[in-house]
Parts: sequence; structure tokens; C-alpha cells
Amino acid sequence: MRKVLYFYSENPLFLTQGNNTRAMGLLKYFKSKDIYVDFVGDPIYINNLHFEELKNKKLITNGFLLKDFSKRKKKIRKIFNKLCFFKKGQRTKILDRLRINHQESFDEILKNNQYDYILISYVFWTRLIENSKHLKNAQLIIDTHDFITPHLKNDKKFKLGKYFEEEIRSLTFFDKILVVSTEEKYIFDQFLDKEVHLISHPEEIKHKSKKEIYDLIYVASENIHNVKSAKWFFEKVYPLLSKDIKICIVGKINNSIPQSIENIHNINYLDDLEDVYSVSKIAICPMLSGTGVKIKVIEALSYGLPVVCNERGVDGLLNKTNNGCLVTNNEVIFAAYIEKLVLDEEYYNYHSLLAKDYFLNNHEKSKIYEKLDEIFLS
Repeated sequence: MRKVLYFYSENPLFLTQGNNTRAMGLLKYFKSKDIYVDFVGDPIYINNLHFEELKNKKLITNGFLLKDFSKRKKKIRKIFNKLCFFKKGQRTKILDRLRINHQESFDEILKNNQYDYILISYVFWTRLIENSKHLKNAQLIIDTHDFITPHLKNDKKFKLGKYFEEEIRSLTFFDKILVVSTEEKYIFDQFLDKEVHLISHPEEIKHKSKKEIYDLIYVASENIHNVKSAKWFFEKVYPLLSKDIKICIVGKINNSIPQSIENIHNINYLDDLEDVYSVSKIAICPMLSGTGVKIKVIEALSYGLPVVCNERGVDGLLNKTNNGCLVTNNEVIFAAYIEKLVLDEEYYNYHSLLAKDYFLNNHEKSKIYEKLDEIFLS
């Protein structure tokens, strides 16, 4: 049996965030292939109760938490941060989220276990394996989730060359690199003499209910890109829409949605997004900034839902056209697309068919699993 140590800092059970959905997709793949998984998480986001749920679903064998400061040391930690207490190594701290005790606790797991693969999510956590003496010939794999440098461009001390160089340097410590978008693969292929694998989010084709409750479904977390984009949608697009259009909004983005808006059903958290996707007609993905593939777009396409989005909404998709997405950065056209999909059945069916065909050809689970087999079972 193959053994994987999988580090993911957040919580794969919270599926209204695309990154968590991707992590859950990998766990389901490992389960389907009878791959033994030990899972390591950050106590800021996950705890032992979550580990028990993952174990009950047979998605992991063991769960480990990185050690952190005790409550009594929280104040000391703040002082340490201000005094730059954290030990300086050869690397800069641009892309480093390790805190005191993290390295020690991760090394302890490695000392006590033997793994075929060590899978790290996000370049921020490279130092977990960078200078470790306890890897025991395990293959090192990183799931990048995104090209990180563009996300940091608003940092006060941002310097493109310095940040990009550090991102590429961090990736050199891995044997294989998993990316989610064609743009990422192109960039990393140019600068790395490593295996770069394009692994999209695996989904099965889904079936909609004949009963549609919502005209629009909008799923989003509360990151800065989503907050800015939601503000644009509700200030610029929403006033142009018929007031009869019913919208379901799922996720923490609800904290940034004005409560006075009519015909909105707000759901902060759902265990299973199928409950809302299956009874919705159209998905929207307002996205003015941000990089990488939008997993919520792929999820919507798996139900045959046309997606109305900005240009950033189709980032990472293998085809930018004829994919079920209606793309514009203009608020008037954005609203017009929605209205036409709601009112024109022939127009709707045409784009729904494009969505299904694109999904089946590029993101259907069996196709993605074949690519993952080459990485973990070859």
C-alpha cells in the first residue's frame, strides 16, 4: 500500500472555499485508490474533531496538528514577531508561514514514520521539507494551488524579481509540481527543470433537479478579491436586473453583502453544495482580480449551469471560449447575459450544452484520476 503524508494548512471539510474543495478532491482520490494517508494540519484551521470526521469518512488514517504556542504564550509570540525573533536561515521570509514549533513537530512525524510521498500544499510551507534530514527517500510533491507572486503585488516592499525568484527557488526542492491552470504550467515549465503536472479539480457530471428554486447561484469565500468583486456586482450589475430574479449566495462572502438587497437567500455554510447547485439555473462568478482556476466555475459547469463571469473567471480553463461561460467586464453586458439566459430557453440550452461538453472533455473525474495515477501509482 502506498503511503502519503499530506500537509494542508486549512480545512478540507469547509467546501465553500475552492482551495478546500481541491484538497477534498485529492483525499477522495487517495481513498478510491486505497492509498494510506496521514494528514497534517494547522491548528488555526483544523482540530481533532475534524480529524475524526475525516477518519469516519475513511479519507485519512491519522491526523496530526503542527505544534503551536500555548495560550499562555500568545502575548510572548506577538513580542517575538515584532523583534524578528524567528530564526533567520538562508531563505528570505517572503513566502514563509512557519511559526515556532512547526518544523520540530513536522520532523517528529517524519522521524516516526516512513512515507512513499510527502505532499505539501502551497509554496508558503516549503521550509517543512527544505532542510529536513528525515525524508527517508520519499518523493516530494507540491500542490501549488496558484502562482503566488501576483497575489503579493500590493505588499509595501514588493519587488517582482525578488518575489518571483523566491517562489521559483522554493519549488526547486520538490520532485513533482502539481498546478491547477494552464497559465501556471506554462510559467513554471519555463523556469524549472522539474515535472510540472496540470491537475484540474476532479468532479463527476451532475444532474440538476427539474425544480429550479434559484435563478442565480453565487458561491464565494470572503477573500479580498471576492469582496471587491461582490461590491462591483451589487453596485453595478444588480440594479440592472429584474427584481424577480432570485439569487442564492453561499459562503462567507455573505458578511460583505448588504442586508437590504431583495430576493436574496443567504447561506453562510453548507455541507454539500449539491443542495443549491442542483436547484439553480445559472451560476455567476464576478471576479475582477486574482489568479488561478476558479473551482466554483468548474463545479457549476459539472451541473451544466452556464456561468456569467468577468475575464478572471475563466483563468486556468483549458478553453477560454465555447465552454459554457459568458464573459465580460462590462456591467451592462453582464446583466444582459443573465437576463437572456433567464428568459430565452433556446439560448440557455445552447450554453448549458457547451458547459456539459467542456466539462466532460476536460474535467471529468476519471480523466483527472488517470493523470493522478501517473504521479502516485506509476
